[in-house]
This record gives sequence, C-alpha cells and structure tokens, in this order.
Amino acid sequence: MTLRGKPDKKWISDSSDMVENILDFALQFRNQSTTGMNDHSKDVASGTGSGPELIDAAENRAQSVLEVTNLTLKYPGSVHYVFKNLTFQLSQPGFHALFGPSGVGKTSLAKIITADLGGYEGRIAGQGLDRFLYTYNLERLPGWSSVGNHLDKITPQSLRERRKQLERTFGLEDLMNQRFSQLSLGQQNRVNLLRYLLQDFHLLVMDESLANVDEMTRETIILKVKALYPQRHFLYISHNVVEVSKLCDKIVVLRGGERQPACSVIEGRNCMPEQQLDRQQLERTMLEIVNASS
Repeated sequence: MTLRGKPDKKWISDSSDMVENILDFALQFRNQSTTGMNDHSKDVASGTGSGPELIDAAENRAQSVLEVTNLTLKYPGSVHYVFKNLTFQLSQPGFHALFGPSGVGKTSLAKIITADLGGYEGRIAGQGLDRFLYTYNLERLPGWSSVGNHLDKITPQSLRERRKQLERTFGLEDLMNQRFSQLSLGQQNRVNLLRYLLQDFHLLVMDESLANVDEMTRETIILKVKALYPQRHFLYISHNVVEVSKLCDKIVVLRGGERQPACSVIEGRNCMPEQQLDRQQLERTMLEIVNASS
C-alpha cells in the first residue's frame, strides 16, 4: 500500500483484525517460551527534578540526543515504584513514541522530561535540545475569543503560511470563527496540537494529543508533522499498537514498577508519505512491542 496524504481505507478497516492476530500470536509465543503551553528552559537534572541537562544548543539538531539514565520514581506515601532504573537514549530527531499499558508511567515520564514533575532520582540530558513543550488530551483554551483570533495572537509572522498548511491538513479551516467550547473533543485536540506546532520547540510531547480524532485523520496529521518537522524530536503517547508501529521511528516500551529492564526501545517502521509499507515487517514490529511490554 502506498500512503498519499490519506491512508487506504481498507488498511484502516483491517487494523483491528491485525491487532487481534498479533496479540493471539504473542500470547502463544510467551506460553511456549522458556525465558522470561508548558515551555521550559532546562538545567542539570541529576536527581533534583529540575529538567534535562543542556549540553549543546546548536541550531543544527541532526545529532541531538535525549538521554535518560537510571530514572526512578516513587510517589510520596506509596510503597510501589512507578518505574525504577529506567534508561534509554533517542539519538536523533524523529517522531518517536512512549508506549505501554495504563499505569506504567508514560505521562509521569513525559512530565519529568518537560520539567513538569520532580521528586525523582536519575539523570536526563538533552544534547542540542533546550526548548521542551508538553501538550495533552483535553487541554483547554479560553472561551471568550474565536479559535482564529487566538491563533492570530500566537502565530509568528514567519509561520503564517505554515499555519494555513496545518489548518488544511488538520481539517480546521472552516472552524476559525468558532469558539473553542463549540468544537467537538477531536476538533479541540487538533486546535491544541496546531498551536503548539506554531511555537519554538526542540522536543514536543504529544500525550494522547490526537485522542477522539478518527484514525485516517490522525495518520494524515502525523505524516504531515513528520514531513514539516524532520529536525525536531516528538514523543507521542498512544495506546494504538498499529499506529505507533507503522508511523513512529523509535518506540520506548515501558514495563512499569520494578520490572527490569524497565523499558525496551523498538525500531518502528517510520512510514513516510508515498512509502510502500511491508505488512509482514509491520506485524513483526507489533509482535516485538507486545513481547517487550510483557
């Protein structure tokens, strides 16, 4: 299948069947196996909870690195760890993912990376990264002005044309005169993501930012984001194993608690527009993710 703007409808309709087949196969495999606008400038984060350490803020970010080392988090009063000795590295820009079942610490990790959460041990370093943003599902905008007026105020002159591109891709062109509260949940999430993409950032966390958006539109939006921002880091939090396997570059699969290793980094298919997708390779990637989270 070739991706051209919008994905093949048959591919979308097959997704649920594919997930079911992969999960069934993964269960059999395990049974047979014998082996077990939040904007932040960062400073040193070595157990202090103050954010990633800035090593280099050069304009060319082709070699930018996000490095997490021995990150451990336990909430006050709890005897259970959210995660322990979590270590991974994302050594290049791209559309990456944080993946895992509910409760393994995806949002907690994202907020630590963007300095919205402290009280942890370990180290986070951002080489070539110094502006981190965090956007999340159901984030709200003031209701006294239209969506268009709000975007007018925050859009730099140099990004006016890009804003128009994003409005078209996101399906928001006809909604600029409406108030945010008048929009559906999916439309609200698209507006929120658009406004973050118009800001100056080096890493953007998308915490279920496309929830309540239909699958075809999500894929169209992600492909456009990847095309327009090839030198930026994204961390996309989603529970859709097909989506992250197909569209993401590196997938950090969290296991949660004291389980070791605390995570695995899986190579996604990182599908781009007009790229032929190998279904068997995609299924292998999905199987890797399922096994990594077990």
